[in-house]
Amino acid sequence: MAKFLTSLLLLVGAFGAGYYVGQRPVGTLQQSVSDLQQSLKEVSRNVVDTTLGIERDLRRRQGLVEAKSRFLQAKVYVIDRNHSEAVKELAGVIEALEAMTKGAKADDTTAALRHLVDSLRDVQLELTTGKPISFKRMDELQQRMDQQLNK
Repeated sequence: MAKFLTSLLLLVGAFGAGYYVGQRPVGTLQQSVSDLQQSLKEVSRNVVDTTLGIERDLRRRQGLVEAKSRFLQAKVYVIDRNHSEAVKELAGVIEALEAMTKGAKADDTTAALRHLVDSLRDVQLELTTGKPISFKRMDELQQRMDQQLNK
């Protein structure tokens, strides 16, 4: 009796599976699998892009913090009237900012950083030639760096 029920159950199960597969074309299953693979690829691409964006932003911020630190040291040298050391520190600031913009996408942030580099070069040139630099101008450059850090 148990053998009969088992074989009947297997027969009904096979018939039910065949009926189900017959109602659903195989192409639909393949399409579902391919859609699932495509969405998985998109999700993984988005995760990688987000991770790279976070890493890029972190490196930019670290570079800006280093550049600001060197700029503050240059500002101290200007206050102490040690122009040769201020010029060296400004060269380091310019180098750090240029390294950040090198290879970066052209957007508002990079344009602002390049404009800041140009202003720093002007200040560096004026210090090299011995012209006095106003503290207001140094404060303005510091505020522009702060604005870039706050973005």
